This record gives sequence, structure tokens and C-alpha cells, in this order.
Amino acid sequence: MPKDPIAARREYAGPALFSYGFRPFFLFGALWAAVSPLLWMHAYAGGDAMVGAAPALAWHVHEMLFGFIAAVVAGFLLTAVPNWTGRLPVMGWPLAGLFVLWATGRAAMVFYDELGLAAAAIDSAFLLVLVGLLGREVVTGGNAKNIPVVVFASLFALANVGFHAALALGLDWRPAQGVAIAVIAMLIALIGGRIVPSFTRNWMVQQGKDHLPAPMGLYDRASLLALGLALIVWISLPFDWFTGALLLIAGAMHAVRVLRWKGWRTGAEALVCILHVGYAWLPLALVLMGVAMIAPGLVPASAALHALTAGAMGTMTLAVMTRASLGHTGRERKADLWTGAIYALVVLGALIRVAAPIGLGQAQFAALGVSAALWSGAFALFVVRYGPILAAPRRGGA
Repeated sequence: MPKDPIAARREYAGPALFSYGFRPFFLFGALWAAVSPLLWMHAYAGGDAMVGAAPALAWHVHEMLFGFIAAVVAGFLLTAVPNWTGRLPVMGWPLAGLFVLWATGRAAMVFYDELGLAAAAIDSAFLLVLVGLLGREVVTGGNAKNIPVVVFASLFALANVGFHAALALGLDWRPAQGVAIAVIAMLIALIGGRIVPSFTRNWMVQQGKDHLPAPMGLYDRASLLALGLALIVWISLPFDWFTGALLLIAGAMHAVRVLRWKGWRTGAEALVCILHVGYAWLPLALVLMGVAMIAPGLVPASAALHALTAGAMGTMTLAVMTRASLGHTGRERKADLWTGAIYALVVLGALIRVAAPIGLGQAQFAALGVSAALWSGAFALFVVRYGPILAAPRRGGA
């Protein structure tokens, strides 16, 4: 007879850091998010064309998507999937091994020139193994409704393989980048569409508020379909006016979606409010991307893309990481001053990054440096504030 998951967790006697997937991947994913942009800015400022054997820009893109974001996705899904399936989470030595695989991939990408194709194999292995674990849990647990999450994780892993193949063959790696960004955007829309209104509703009920967020319904499904269609066309025709029109439609639909969740009524609790701010970056980014294609003279493509990456991805990851780190370790789900500062830094850093190429002229390079420092500072502050929480045992036991 399979062991009861709750009983098995209570019997776990290893390091707290490896008792749940969110612990090592949130902590060290945040550390890498703090360090790698500074390494990129150092290379950019010094005019370095390469980081290891990879073009500097390609290395930066890869490590933001398949290094930092991959770690946060792993931490979230390794924590959420057991809750969805009722099965025992990956913990102890298997979790430590998976984490070492991710960390080895980061080292391999730094020393790409010495390792060659071995670096690609080492880095690709992490996401492929993760997909295998997630697929096993969802299928074995009979949790068919979450198969789309495994499908998106699989596409993300394949995009990483494609990125490495393009580098090895001297081909354009941007299509793989586009697939990865599209997958993360869909995960934000899909999972964010569950947790943002749910957590908001729970908080409003606790506060005795009425006029609760709109529940998941036909409009949400339509907005997800519109986003999926727009992103598929964006990958295929990234510079076409028709793509821009689809992105504008999807952006408008998701703007309405986030308004239906009544985030303006959550200002009293930053831990809830930041979820709405993070999600709001998604429709803003879609609109900017659409405008950049239809009227490129108004919005540079880099500004629009960073609204999605630095804005939506950066803010939503910290929103989820802070909340999950508190809730799953037995702490009160309430933002302190440290957490408020984390949110302020990441949002301000993203705003400056988006504004820099639009209207700052000669000050653009300085603005990029300030943006990188603020954005990295948000994740560094997360490491300082939440590192001790993530490395300590859960309050009240398992």
C-alpha cells in the first residue's frame, strides 16, 4: 500500500532546504536572477561579444529564461503538483539531485567554451528530467485537467534544446527564445488566472468585503484562446501587422480580465495587490508588442519585450515566491517592509527598463544600468529576507 503523503512528509528528517521543491529553487533561482543580469551588464559595458563560447546576448537571454525562470517554474510546479494530485512531493536526495542538475547547468553555461556540446547536454538534462517527473505525477495521480501544464513544461524544455542546437549549428536562436517566452506567458495567464482571483477572493472574504472577483468562466477561456493564438502567430510572423493586431486584441481582453478581479481593492495587503500588478504587466506587454509591430517608430521592440520579461515575469515570480515561501513554511501570509521593498524594486526596475529605449536618448545606457541594479536588487533582497525562511524547518512541523 502506498505511504500516506502527509505521514511520509512528517517522517522526513533531512535538511529543510530539500523538504519541498520551492525551497532550493526559489532561493537559488533568485540568487541567479540577482547575479546574472549584472554579469550581462558587465559584458555589455565592456563590449564583450562572448560569454564563454556563447554570444553575450544569447547567454543573457538563455540564463534569464532557462536558468532563472526555469528554476522558479520548477520550484512552483514541484510544490503545486503534489497538492493537485495528492501524491508525495519530490524531496530529500531526489530533490537535491535535481537541484544539482540545475546548478551544474548554470556552471556549464558560464564555461561553455571549455565544455562545448557537453554544456548543452548538461543544461538540457534538467528540464527534460523535470518534465518526466511532472508527467509521471500528473498521469499516475489521474490529474488529467493539469496535463496542459505538463505540455507547456515540455514545450519549454524542447525550446531549450532548440536554443542549444541553434547555437551549436550557428543558426538563429531567437525562434527558440520566442517559444520559451510564449510558454511562460501562457503559464502566467493559465496559472495566474487561477491563483490571482482565488487568493484575492479568500483575502476579501477574510476582510468582510463584498463585490468579489469574477470566477473563472467563459470569458477567461476566450481570453486564453486569444492569447494562445496571438503568441503562435507571433512566433511564426514576429514582424507582421496582422500579428500586432492579434496581440492588441489579446492585450485588451486580458486587461479586462484583470479588471474583473478587482485588484484596486487589495491595496491594504501588498502580498495580494502585487499579484494584480504582476498580472497587469501581461496585457500591457501585449499591447506594447502589438504597437511595436504596427508602429515601430512609437515603441521599440526591445521595450515591449522587456515589459513581458522584466515586467510580467519578474514581478509575477516574486509575487508567487514570497507568498508561497511564507505560506508553505507556516508563516503568516502578510507582507512586511522588506517584502514591500522587494516589490517596489522589481516594478521600478522593470518600468525603467521599458522606458529606457523609448524616450531617454543619451541617458539610455545609464538607465539600463540603473534598471539592472534595481531588478537584481529585488532578487538579492529576496535572498536576504527569505533565505533563512527557506532554509529553516517549517513552523509547526510538516
